[in-house]
Amino acid sequence: MRRLITLLGLFSVLAFTGLSARAAPLPDGAESKFAQVNGIRMHYVQMGEGPLLVLLHGWPQTWYEWADVMPSLAEHFTVVAPDLRGVGKTERTEKGYDKQTLSQDVAALIEHLNGDEPAVVVGHDMGGKAAFVLGLTQPERVKKLVLIDCMPPGTENMDVARGGLWHYGFHIAPDFPEMLTEGREREYLTAMMKLLSGGKEVMTDEAIDEYVEAYASPGGMTAGFNYYRALLEDADFVTSLSGKRLTMPVLTIGGEHAVAGHLYKALEGRSDDITNKIAQGSGHYVPEEMPEFTVEQIVDFAAAP
Repeated sequence: MRRLITLLGLFSVLAFTGLSARAAPLPDGAESKFAQVNGIRMHYVQMGEGPLLVLLHGWPQTWYEWADVMPSLAEHFTVVAPDLRGVGKTERTEKGYDKQTLSQDVAALIEHLNGDEPAVVVGHDMGGKAAFVLGLTQPERVKKLVLIDCMPPGTENMDVARGGLWHYGFHIAPDFPEMLTEGREREYLTAMMKLLSGGKEVMTDEAIDEYVEAYASPGGMTAGFNYYRALLEDADFVTSLSGKRLTMPVLTIGGEHAVAGHLYKALEGRSDDITNKIAQGSGHYVPEEMPEFTVEQIVDFAAAP
């Protein structure tokens, strides 16, 4: 009985904090760490030595999105891949999924790790939106900015009648997505990842297990949907920053069968130093579909004067 009570207590703690009971395998030489930043307990995975490189994952992923690229990047950088707010082992909160707050989380982590020195920041999908906002609002924290297959808040096409993807409206709706995906998290998440990768099954079983474990935990799907529910607020916030520009060098990478060149076009008027690359043959999940290409682009861009 005492053991049962102890286990129930452990599961309650996991549910409250957002911690998952099973840990994803770390790359050789990587460490799992925590930091108290911006009022939350943030989990991150770190490896390597050198200038700080921060990798921000998308939906429905965790830090593990970067597992295949971290070892090669760690040959050049101190690589840090956090679980964003509410995801994986990072604290799950009721609010704070707007990209301004997420960018503040990341800025506080950079300060915690690097003091006043800026970092190279790489963001994919929702992590890319947070990285974009960070670049506009706290440029002193960002030495160089890499945005991978995402669109700046307010430029997404959410209208199905105009070719937009249907899942925007579904995820934004209150309560319904939780009700309809409960008990079918694996089916829903794998179907969405296949859809966004152009119909290809690009995720390994290990990656799918990690993502389902994170998002199917109590409150996990809600946290993920809250990233979408904040998009209209995000668009208004970015509009209020219309006079601000990205002052650091920017690299945009689009999957050929996903965002492609639309990200670059959306940013042309907000940066004076922007480079664009297309991941030929890739869908939305460029770091996992084309890890060697991703490493090459990041290293070449970060090393350029």
